[in-house]
Amino acid sequence: MTAEDSAFAVLGMLGDPVRRQLYRHVAAAPGEVGRDAAAEAVGISRSLAAFHLDKLVEAGLLTVSFRRLSGRSGPGAGRPAKVYGRAEGEHTASVPPRSYDAVSRLLAEVVENAGLDRELHAAAKAAGAAHPDAVAGDLVEVLRARGYQPFWDGETLRLNNCPFHALAEEFPALICGMNLALIEGLATYQWSPAMEPCPGGCCVALSKNKSH
Repeated sequence: MTAEDSAFAVLGMLGDPVRRQLYRHVAAAPGEVGRDAAAEAVGISRSLAAFHLDKLVEAGLLTVSFRRLSGRSGPGAGRPAKVYGRAEGEHTASVPPRSYDAVSRLLAEVVENAGLDRELHAAAKAAGAAHPDAVAGDLVEVLRARGYQPFWDGETLRLNNCPFHALAEEFPALICGMNLALIEGLATYQWSPAMEPCPGGCCVALSKNKSH
């Protein structure tokens, strides 16, 4: 099986609408999710949720581990439960095949070597500000639509996913700076974006300004 065939097989797992909902719920959660919580979120039985969750693990889309959900330990604490989290790998497929990732890496390398960080960040901020929903829309929904998977951590809005993960791994200063500038452009005066990495997620977190 070629890499392209494998990608299609993995993504085909998400053709089932229930399986797709389960994946979205687990992938967007800031921590691991148990079978009961996943079943309740999607509105299906625990046994059906377990079946689909394990299929997603087999496909490499989710990871599985075991822990006691009660928080207790020792005798009487019960057996550890299966919990699920988003897998680190990425899966893409296009028809016909494209190589946008190779071009992105090449462009990032050229920009970094040429010292054009400021120009890139300025362009990213302008692009964010030009988004049609940047001012009038709900920033949380704008970020969700862009794949950031936002969630509230107290009064801080954290981003559970980095849409530029692969590039950020290779060019952290360049891409994380671009990402911050982009979100600054998307955010209105009501928000204060800052570099505050979320474990396994995005390098930017946001807080609402006190007057709002």
